Amino acid sequence: LIVALYLFFYLIFYKDLPPIKTMIKAKIHDKEIERLAILKSYSILDTLAEKDYDNLAKLAAEICQTPISLITLLDDKRQWFKSHHGLDISETPIEQSFCAHAITGDEEIFTIKDARNDARFHDNPLVTGDPSIVFYAGIPLKNSTGLPLGTLCVIDKEPRTLTVEQKDLSKS
Repeated sequence: LIVALYLFFYLIFYKDLPPIKTMIKAKIHDKEIERLAILKSYSILDTLAEKDYDNLAKLAAEICQTPISLITLLDDKRQWFKSHHGLDISETPIEQSFCAHAITGDEEIFTIKDARNDARFHDNPLVTGDPSIVFYAGIPLKNSTGLPLGTLCVIDKEPRTLTVEQKDLSKS
């Protein structure tokens, strides 16, 4: 009904209405059932913080010079943060997840220079509201068979590009 009303008014007053915005959700991983079973088998979701993970997240933020870094694990409903540096929440809905795009893509490092200008994310609540994500770079964390379970990611509130050195250090 809302879309119908919007279209009605758009047709009458089209020049005065903003364009319809819709966040593009990540596709489902080709082996999602297997991926979720493996993630569950590790019994790591909702566990307490661990210093080694926190140190790794902090190191990623320092290398990439970003205020936020996360170690995420993605189940079917959310992305849960095993470690979060510079962010006080412990999870977000999977529909809002940048990391869900990272684990289903082909890139070694999934990078969004400016989410405000990216059709997939421009109206994402994590972009338009707190924490105001602009830059995102995430490396899929894969098990021994190559299935991605989550990411190591860095986030900034400003547009940026990782240097070759930052990319190399992040992958190692």
